[in-house]
Amino acid sequence: MPDLTLIVGNKNYSSWSLRAWLSLRMAGLAFDEIVIPLDQPDTASRIREYSLAGRVPVLRHGDRTIWDSLAICEYAAELAPDAGLWPEDRTARAVARAVSAEMHSGFAVLRGALPMNIRADRPGVPISDDTRADIDRVCRIWGDCREEFGKDGPFLFGPFCIADAMFVPVAARFRGYGIKVDETARDYIEAVLSLPAMQEWSGAAMAEPWILESEEIGAG
Repeated sequence: MPDLTLIVGNKNYSSWSLRAWLSLRMAGLAFDEIVIPLDQPDTASRIREYSLAGRVPVLRHGDRTIWDSLAICEYAAELAPDAGLWPEDRTARAVARAVSAEMHSGFAVLRGALPMNIRADRPGVPISDDTRADIDRVCRIWGDCREEFGKDGPFLFGPFCIADAMFVPVAARFRGYGIKVDETARDYIEAVLSLPAMQEWSGAAMAEPWILESEEIGAG
C-alpha cells in the first residue's frame, strides 16, 4: 500500500483538490485517495479527522499531514525531484512560482462567478466587467508564459509543471462556460484538459452522484 494518502472533495467541484491530485499524479507518485463529498452534514467532521484546518485537499504521508493545495504541490516536487514539477531555469522557476501564487491567492471574482464544474456545458453565462478583468488577466499570464518560456512543450513553461496544475481548474471553467479567449489560450486549454491524468479526473467527476445546487449556476 502507498504511504501517501490524499483526501479530496468532490472531483466535479473541488478545484483545490484537483491541483494537488494532478501534481501528485504527474510526479508519478503512488497514493491512496479518499473522497469526502462537500456540503454534506458530516463533511466538516470527516475532514477534521485528517486535518484541523478543516479543508481539502489534505495529504497524509505516514504520520505527517500537509494541508493546502500549493503546499502539497511543493511537497510532491520534493518527493519526486526528477519529475520536473518546477522549471530548471532559475528565472522560469521564479515566474512559475509567482503565477502559481497569484492563482492561489487571487481571482476571487472569477472563482465566485464561474465555480468549477467539470460536468458544466453552459455557454452564455453572463460575464460582469470584473469577471472579464480576471479572465483577461489569466489569459495574459498564459500568453506571456507561453511566449517567453513555453517553446519546449505545450504548457506554460514547456513541460508540465505546478503552474499548470494551478491553472487547470480555470481551463476547465473556461471550456465549461464557453468563455471566449484568444488562440493561445484555446490551445493551452486543449493541451491541459487533454492530459491523460486530467481525463482520468474528469471521468471520475462525470460519474459522481453528488449535485451541489450552489455550484450549478445557469442550470435552470
